[in-house]
Amino acid sequence: MADKKNPDVQKVIDALNTARGMELQAISQYMVQHYTLDEMDYGKLCAYQKLIAIDEMRHAEKFAERVKELGGAPNCEKAGPIEQPQELKQIYPFDIGMESDTIEVYDKFAKLCHECGDATTASIFEDVIREEEIHLGYYQQTANHIDKLGDAFLAKYAATSKHSGPVKSFVKVMEKEDF
Repeated sequence: MADKKNPDVQKVIDALNTARGMELQAISQYMVQHYTLDEMDYGKLCAYQKLIAIDEMRHAEKFAERVKELGGAPNCEKAGPIEQPQELKQIYPFDIGMESDTIEVYDKFAKLCHECGDATTASIFEDVIREEEIHLGYYQQTANHIDKLGDAFLAKYAATSKHSGPVKSFVKVMEKEDF
């Protein structure tokens, strides 16, 4: 149980649990989109969406582990509803909004953690922000390509392999290749 004598610890636990709910929502949203892209036969886009969902799963787990270390109980509820169905051209602008909002909220949480004297949790938020910024960049770039190049860009991904290989992180994929 969280130390009820220290309100700063409870503030940090609350921030972590809010973030965990946001990650659980992102996981579900991105997996729905992964299935949609798979159904449309955009293999590589599908694979990237799955890897991003897996990154979000790691984030959710990091937050849960830290909540437990601080004596709290991890949240298991999504922060909001899942949008479906989505057309292909709706997916990436929607995800830009989700990632932008997440980065803004996590930045506030990192500052809160510093104010509460918890550099460890602040560092967790800062690390996750760096990964969310990579996701955001990918979504922005993909949305821009779809907007500017349309079907010519999408044809590049039609009937491509959806196998994501042994790499279990979108961030690791982006570190190894140019989009």
